[in-house]
Amino acid sequence: MYEATGEEDTDIWQRVRQGFQLQSLSDNNPRVDHQRLWFASRSKSIEIISERSSPYMYYIVESLAARNMPLELALLPMIESGYNPLAYSTSHASGLWQFIPSTGRHFKLTQSHWYDGRRDIMASTQAALDYLEYLHRMFDNDWLLALAAYNAGEGTVGRAIQRNIERNLPTDYWNLNLPDETQAYVPKLLAVAQLINAPDAYGLALAPIANEPYFTQVALKQQMNISRLAQLARVQEDELVQLNPAYKQGIVMGGPKHLLVPLDNAQRLKEKLASIKPSDHMQWQQYTVRSGDNLSVIANRYQVPLALIKDINKLPSNSLRIGQVLNIPKSPAGAAGNLAQYNRPAVASPSRSYTVRKGDNLSRI
Repeated sequence: MYEATGEEDTDIWQRVRQGFQLQSLSDNNPRVDHQRLWFASRSKSIEIISERSSPYMYYIVESLAARNMPLELALLPMIESGYNPLAYSTSHASGLWQFIPSTGRHFKLTQSHWYDGRRDIMASTQAALDYLEYLHRMFDNDWLLALAAYNAGEGTVGRAIQRNIERNLPTDYWNLNLPDETQAYVPKLLAVAQLINAPDAYGLALAPIANEPYFTQVALKQQMNISRLAQLARVQEDELVQLNPAYKQGIVMGGPKHLLVPLDNAQRLKEKLASIKPSDHMQWQQYTVRSGDNLSVIANRYQVPLALIKDINKLPSNSLRIGQVLNIPKSPAGAAGNLAQYNRPAVASPSRSYTVRKGDNLSRI
């Protein structure tokens, strides 16, 4: 386990440098040199991405250090997702570590309407490290082959190795015939590590990141809207979403019964949650839009304010499409505190008469 001494006590970047294990594998390599020069010419982008990593870096580094894995791997999300936990690729890979659906399921990352474990900061990080360790063992403790397999799949790398064996060629990463993306993937990581290792040499101004936890877990016994949790914790909603991106519908439901909260706000949220009556918590259900439905009909059916349904489902208008799935509070009576802002009395309007015509119904009127 890592023991901090000296400068790295306060600076996560220095701690990362101290834990590098792969630097000797990138010396005088033209493919790494090419990628390093490319990244160095885009130092501003590296600075922005590295700053974006600040909520996650300590947790990732701690997790790697606990397993004695190379800390270069803490930079892998820079290549995979730019440390954007909401990143989604054309191959349907998602999250910081860009798991495709099948690999995510293999590593027990639940994927449902409410929750996607591939976007869960803690769960996806542990799954990614499990996968990397598995690949490291599979390829005889060779980290470069493990990284190549993380990108291209173990079958692709295994077949490339077998082809070289049949031709009496070397079977190390640098001599394998791999897809173009994988040919560049490992050099990219090694090149970024070189920049992080000597930022001044490349005019790189890394924003300091404290070598201490940024977030902690707050237990939740109920399903709640992230917007309301942000208000209770006095955290910007965007920040809470960035820490809890796995909850796809903005409702803490379908995943682990906890929320990640900035350390400074955790105690306040715990106290606020403790003071809320169980009857004040919303329960949720799904409704699939059918032919003839409109928002007024659905709102009346479930006795939920139309404006709340629009807000929860982030609907820009009243338009619906058949097959669309809506999130609906189950028990508005027990969630009076949540619904109060949507149930303000309307301004009285003059009464008027209307004669019912053929084809009319109450909802239409």
